[in-house]
Amino acid sequence: MPSFDISSKVDLQTLDNAVNTVKKEITNRFDFKGSHVVIELQKKEFKVQLEADSDMKMEQIVDVLISRSMRQGLDANCFDLSKEVYPSGKVVKKEVPVKNGLAQDDSKKIVKHIKDSGLKVQVAIMDDIIRVTGKKIDDLQEVIQLCKTSDFKIPLQYVNMK
Repeated sequence: MPSFDISSKVDLQTLDNAVNTVKKEITNRFDFKGSHVVIELQKKEFKVQLEADSDMKMEQIVDVLISRSMRQGLDANCFDLSKEVYPSGKVVKKEVPVKNGLAQDDSKKIVKHIKDSGLKVQVAIMDDIIRVTGKKIDDLQEVIQLCKTSDFKIPLQYVNMK
């Protein structure tokens, strides 16, 4: 029986390239000359640490981070921007976690959405991926289109089509 997996993975090398591009652009921008700016990727924790002089500069850094990441092929939803900026001495800091892997509650939402659609497929949660199995490949392609049109606020990839 044909099947495929729904996952939510972020390629670490692509993310690293995007962060390096952001660093390069910010250091070359005129409005950031002489400003305190730190942009660091913590690869083990999948977090981006940001530091700037003011809230306005922090917003500009976040905008550049999202736009450059999208140019590198990353989905803008992979960044969790819900954490607020916090002051630390003379600078403001922000920690931006990168969503990597499907959380259990996100998996349950996706499975429920697929089952409610009435398509004749079997859906199973396997750790941080969702396995979708059906009798026809057309049914699987309908599931992919259904997931693409639904906004789950997480980047999804459709892999291992067999």
